[in-house]
Amino acid sequence: MLKVDHLVAGLTLEPLGPGRYRAPEVETGHEVIFGGQLLAQSLVAAAAGREDKRAKTIHTVFARGAAPGVPLDVTVEAMHGGRAFASATVTIGQGERLCTRSLVLLTADEPDFIHHADPAPAIGAPPETPASGGPDEWQVQIVGDVDISDPDLVGPPELDVWTRFPGAPDDVLTAQAVLAFASDGFLIGTAMRPHAGVGQSQAHRTLATGVVSHTLTFHEPFPADDWLLLAHRSPHAGHGRSYGRADVFTPAGALVASYVQDAMLRPMPAKDPNRG
Repeated sequence: MLKVDHLVAGLTLEPLGPGRYRAPEVETGHEVIFGGQLLAQSLVAAAAGREDKRAKTIHTVFARGAAPGVPLDVTVEAMHGGRAFASATVTIGQGERLCTRSLVLLTADEPDFIHHADPAPAIGAPPETPASGGPDEWQVQIVGDVDISDPDLVGPPELDVWTRFPGAPDDVLTAQAVLAFASDGFLIGTAMRPHAGVGQSQAHRTLATGVVSHTLTFHEPFPADDWLLLAHRSPHAGHGRSYGRADVFTPAGALVASYVQDAMLRPMPAKDPNRG
């Protein structure tokens, strides 16, 4: 699993000039750069120099995959800045290749006028020992020991995941960034669950999959080094696309974030036996 300090190091952007940065690569073993990395780095870039505000929402469109081993150029363009809100667009590219563009809304905290929040699902306490991840690694435990990689296991389009980043720095922006990283990884697998013969192990082999848009909204501050419950649901899939959404809860049941995702999900074309 991914070392937490490696992920945190990947959130340090190299300034190249006003509104321009070079982003490091976080090695995850994927054939393309993991979309969660680009989400996290876009958040960090948008928040740079805005210590009076925290990220409220990021909406990202993934236009093209980013290739490992190629420099990531980050460009920030401020839209507006006021006392209560600020916003910016963040573009990540590799040379002439535009990979992602994000719209980020930042907010200053204000006293509650009204307040309500959905309750957490009744799934019990987080694990004492996670299924994956050591004491200094990103830790993940899928509730019920569901295996979204196995194409023969069928279930409802729901997936509850406990996750935490032990030793992550105790600041709001880092917590938001590492949650953004984690939020990218489970909704396609959630959409596959009801369908026999379809599993995440087939992605990029016999199935073409990829996130095309992702929106993450933060409701309350939270620590990244404690457990968070990612409660996923996919209400619709069809026409080669899947749609999913999730709420994020602390172990005490506080709703701290929500996200939605559109993804591509379709079989890869059969190889032409007449072509080498």
